[in-house]
Amino acid sequence: MKRQLIIATAAAAALVAAGTVTAVAVSNDGSGTARSGAPVTAQPAAHDAGSGTAQVQDGRSSIRMQDDDANGQEDIREARTANVTASDAAAAAVKAVPGTVAGLDLDADRPGLVWDADVLGKDGKWHEVTLDAGNARVLNQHIDNEDDDARERAALHNARTDAGAAARTAAASHGTVTSVELDDDRAKAVWEVETVTNDGKEHKLLVDPQSGKLSAVPAHDADDDNDDDGADD
Repeated sequence: MKRQLIIATAAAAALVAAGTVTAVAVSNDGSGTARSGAPVTAQPAAHDAGSGTAQVQDGRSSIRMQDDDANGQEDIREARTANVTASDAAAAAVKAVPGTVAGLDLDADRPGLVWDADVLGKDGKWHEVTLDAGNARVLNQHIDNEDDDARERAALHNARTDAGAAARTAAASHGTVTSVELDDDRAKAVWEVETVTNDGKEHKLLVDPQSGKLSAVPAHDADDDNDDDGADD
């Protein structure tokens, strides 16, 4: 009986990998005979208008990335691989979810390279949008009900420079943008932008949401970041 169950399970797994799911059942009448049902073709998840979750088209990015980075230069590798810029990702995110982008992050923690975008929608809800870093296609989007920062909402509402513009400002002189985030923990909210230049150096910059002026991260902030990195080792 156990042997038949193992064989049936292995057969089902092989068919799933080929894109077809076959119902497999094992008789419990003591005969140990396996019975199979009609094949059913696997279908992508459908959009549920009431759930706040959009269809995942294929759940994968067009850019394949390795799961680990032996050289410890993950951001550099991602920046050189992405075809979609941060500002283009911001535009694609608000096209998918009308509203204001609060953050962008180039991410390879899944099977492929993607942009993760946080959007405060015109519906007043926070949305997370996952975009293919190869072609800006929306792979997934859903409503985030966990965090709601009133200060961040106010800062976004008052900002004259959006995430896309902040990314373009930083990229003009400091390479490829890998992350944009509205930091409202400071005395004055500011766009915090991370970039990688062609020589492989990483930079952290600040862009004023009102004036759009670019500046370097204060020395004490850089020291804090280095201390945090050391604490993780």
